[in-house]
Amino acid sequence: MKIKGIVILIALILSGCNTEAGKNQKEDNITANKEENSENSVAFDEALPTIGLLMYNGVLMTEVTAPMDVFSKHTEAGDKLFNVVTIAENLNPVKTEEGLVVVPDYTFENAPKLDVLFVPSAYDMWSTVRNDKIVAFVKNRNKETKYTVSNCAGAQLIGASGIANGKKIVTYIGGGKQLQKDYPELLVQNDSLVSFVEDGKFSSSNGNLATYISSLELVEKMTSKAHREFVESYLYLDRLKDWEREKK
Repeated sequence: MKIKGIVILIALILSGCNTEAGKNQKEDNITANKEENSENSVAFDEALPTIGLLMYNGVLMTEVTAPMDVFSKHTEAGDKLFNVVTIAENLNPVKTEEGLVVVPDYTFENAPKLDVLFVPSAYDMWSTVRNDKIVAFVKNRNKETKYTVSNCAGAQLIGASGIANGKKIVTYIGGGKQLQKDYPELLVQNDSLVSFVEDGKFSSSNGNLATYISSLELVEKMTSKAHREFVESYLYLDRLKDWEREKK
């Protein structure tokens, strides 16, 4: 009986060790997969300017996909002009407000040097502006960017970071009064009349599809009017302009 009891005890110990080893192996695999994803998800060219797209749970999808859509387009000759990368607090999948799930390319810690940072919005900006890590990321990366862009209520993050005090800015339609109240040092423009504002290195838009405006304005500044027109033609924007007329 004693031998039997010893055998059972040894089996339990080994089982526990195997379970712990399995758990550790699983965690190592998850970490390795995340690192591999970060390294291989984008073809990064260090010679090109880098466009960083901030992401966090609940982010509005168009405010990430619009600048990606515009800046990822090659030239008419087929040349790549920009690195376009998504960045979040960690490499966990980010779920947009609309339900699209995206695995970020980089984290706040390992993201490359940025020439441009796009700051999008969410319906729940109350929680977002109280995330010290997100606010610090916007503030710190603005020190290296040539351009910083906010769309929709992303202007709240710009205000919370204090990087654009004394600069003109616009937010979503109907959100200007609250933005001005929360951050009185911003020069908030009339969002019922203005869809896009530029002031020095900072630009902003009402967000949603107006995010294409801020993206196209900036891509023209960083390339040429001809390239902007090529991108617009690639996106079939003329079809949207003629939509109502074609329906009649």
